[in-house]
Amino acid sequence: MTAAFSGPFREGDRVQLTGPKGKLNSITLEAGKVFHTHRGAIEHDTLIGLPDGSVIQNSVGVEHLALRPLLTDFVMSMPRGAAIIYPKDAAQILAQADVFPGATVVEAGVGSGALSLWLLRAIGPEGRLSSFERREEFSDVARANVAAYFGHTPASWTVTVGDLVEALPAAHPEHTVDRVVLDMLAPWECVDVVADALKPGGVVLCYVATVTQLSRVVEAFRDSGCFTNPVPSETMVRGWHVEGLAVRPDHRMIGHTGFLVTARRLAPGAVLPELKRRASKSDFSDEDMEAWTPGALGERGISAKSLRKRVRAATATADAALAREAREGADAASEAPADQVDPSS
Repeated sequence: MTAAFSGPFREGDRVQLTGPKGKLNSITLEAGKVFHTHRGAIEHDTLIGLPDGSVIQNSVGVEHLALRPLLTDFVMSMPRGAAIIYPKDAAQILAQADVFPGATVVEAGVGSGALSLWLLRAIGPEGRLSSFERREEFSDVARANVAAYFGHTPASWTVTVGDLVEALPAAHPEHTVDRVVLDMLAPWECVDVVADALKPGGVVLCYVATVTQLSRVVEAFRDSGCFTNPVPSETMVRGWHVEGLAVRPDHRMIGHTGFLVTARRLAPGAVLPELKRRASKSDFSDEDMEAWTPGALGERGISAKSLRKRVRAATATADAALAREAREGADAASEAPADQVDPSS
């Protein structure tokens, strides 16, 4: 059974409540429970059975809009072990990597599972997604988030805890992978193993945060001789304020989150025609590598205590979704007509 993405709210569903000032709260419906705000409360039982998009009043008459969250809403509010890939980048990843139904896709690392959700929806049940993550705690959060969204763990998805360079050859024979998406600190270390796994014409896409990483990974693809010339880009989204004649850009926008670099696998033995204009190569030392680490870039790590808390939160949401599916499966089985009895027996 799969999670419902439309129809009346069910116990175990995730519901997004929007208050009068636009404040959003996401809850998982449980019979008998109550959601409290600083201005009144909402009983979960009043939501169960209502159609998606209903407006309800809480205990003091304050109205709230109830909607089943879109995937964009879900990934922005789900528990996180690692930073997520924003929806604006996930959409471009699906487009630039040309992820299609039935594709065999490799993803590393899995982080909190945000991109895994987008990829799983894109490849469909006939596809295969192999995710690789070095940290087991992050993989636990990702598994729970995916189970919470779909209501089960998709059969098309596997998560391997380990290093991609060591684990990928055992998981996929040479030239059997359609697409590879790398979201890691040093994707240039994986160029050779990715080249072995990709089918000729297959696409590799790297998501990197800094210009130094961007430079390093582009040069690594060029030096390998196995790929087309890499194409780097970044995506920015700017909303607009529209009220009557007051039409202007929003004061805030989602600016730089990361760079996307795409390249395609050449056929074995093929030599890419030399570009007429090409940037000069630069050498990279160990000191340069150290300057690109998260600590040197000022990125804040997540504490073990905070990570354990997020694992528990993600697991609780997943358990509620899985329990709902189990109840519905049992109810469906109990309502099935009894088998006909053979009169001759």
